[in-house]
Amino acid sequence: MVLTSEDLIFSDASGAPLHGRHVTQRHLASLLREASLPAIRFHDLRHTYATLQLAAGTSPKLVAEVFGHQDVGITLDRYSHSQPAMHREAAERLDAMLGRSSG
Repeated sequence: MVLTSEDLIFSDASGAPLHGRHVTQRHLASLLREASLPAIRFHDLRHTYATLQLAAGTSPKLVAEVFGHQDVGITLDRYSHSQPAMHREAAERLDAMLGRSSG
């Protein structure tokens, strides 16, 4: 299998893959500074993506596929976080299913 620039999230101008330090030191760090955001590790982007996707209601199966996890349980164990808003939304969905109003 030959990778092309269309297969990669990060590639250089010729379509070749960028490697760890190139992404973090040459690109990510400057983008974060320009956006006035704190320095983070590249892996933190992965965690943020998964957490936000799951919080937005994206299927855990889809998030697992994006990450290449064989088992959706791995994705849920690592990236789903119980948040008060999620509990409230789950209770509201159950109320709606049961025909109760939320207010």
